[in-house]
Amino acid sequence: MQYSLSLQLNSEDDTQKFAQHLAKHVQSGVIYLIGDLGAGKTTFTRYLLQQLGHQGAVKSPTYTLVEPYKINHKEVFHFDLYRLNDPYELELMGIRDYLEVPDALFLFEWPSKGDGEIPQPDIVINIEKSDDDLQRFVTLSLNDENLHQVLKDLL
Repeated sequence: MQYSLSLQLNSEDDTQKFAQHLAKHVQSGVIYLIGDLGAGKTTFTRYLLQQLGHQGAVKSPTYTLVEPYKINHKEVFHFDLYRLNDPYELELMGIRDYLEVPDALFLFEWPSKGDGEIPQPDIVINIEKSDDDLQRFVTLSLNDENLHQVLKDLL
């Protein structure tokens, strides 16, 4: 990743605003969400999907591995690989069928567990909790210079 942005989220409202800004500029591609349990990966995803136009609940796919969404004629796949024991399990569940969907948005929580079976990211969002668990420190890494500039100006 050539470009990086860092930001501090002091509340869930900040997380929502961050997701809203990103959703305005990213509707397809591969996003990796990295962070410890409880860091806010699924919360961020919920706000991102809502901004894209999803109505209803957004649940963590921890047990199902993937939650598919169709939002305004667009396919979005939210993967949570936390419980994956071997990356090859993704092959067995038919991940290639998902990855062949054109112009889809793929969100991968715990992407390191899918090593070799998932595509390289367009964006990496690393979320770290503060020691008191009140703030989140986000590092956004990407290769797109134009998107980097837009987000830098917004955030």
